[in-house]
Amino acid sequence: MNQIAVSTDKSKLDILFIQNFLKDIYWAAGRTIEEVQTTIDASVCFGIYLDDQQIGFARVITDYVVFGYVMDVFIAEEHRGKGYSSILIQNMMHEPLLKNIKIWRLATTDAHFLYEKFGFTALEHPEKMMEKKIV
Repeated sequence: MNQIAVSTDKSKLDILFIQNFLKDIYWAAGRTIEEVQTTIDASVCFGIYLDDQQIGFARVITDYVVFGYVMDVFIAEEHRGKGYSSILIQNMMHEPLLKNIKIWRLATTDAHFLYEKFGFTALEHPEKMMEKKIV
C-alpha cells in the first residue's frame, strides 16, 4: 500500500509516539508528555503518516503574519532516507495557514542540506540575534 499523507489535524497526532522520540533526542531530551502536549497546543503541527501510522512530526510557532519558527522536525529512524522529511517540509511551506509568514527561522545541527532545499540559509546578520536560556 505505502500511502503517505501529511495532516495538520492535531486529533490524529500520536502524542506517545512524539514524546517517545523527543525525550531521547538532543534538542528535547527529557521533555515530558505534559510538555509535549503543551507545545502541540501552542503550535501549528504536522504529522506525516505512512498507511495511517504516524512516522514523523514537525511544528511551527507563529503569529501567522510576520514570523514562523520551525521546531521538533523528525522522521522515525526506520523510515529515514526515503524522502519523507522533504515531503513533510514541503507540506509545511505550502500550508495555507502559514502562507503570509515573512520570516521563517529554525535551528539545526545536522540537517542543513534538507532546509537549504526549501530556501533556508544561514542568518544574514547573526550578530543581531540574541537568546536567553533558562536551564
